[in-house]
Amino acid sequence: MTDKIDKDPKDWVSGDDPMTDAQASYLKTLSEQAGRPDPTANVRTKAQASELIDDMRRAAGLA
Repeated sequence: MTDKIDKDPKDWVSGDDPMTDAQASYLKTLSEQAGRPDPTANVRTKAQASELIDDMRRAAGLA
């Protein structure tokens, strides 16, 4: 069994790259499931999107 090592999105080499289309789509789906407004207009980077995905997963009861 291997231990999962999570790297903080802020430390990603590509963390400052623009949010991907897949991240935007998933955020929109999660926001609907969590009953929250679509946040994608305010998310600029992959790192921001990743952190928000984690938050939305918790809010939607998926984490």
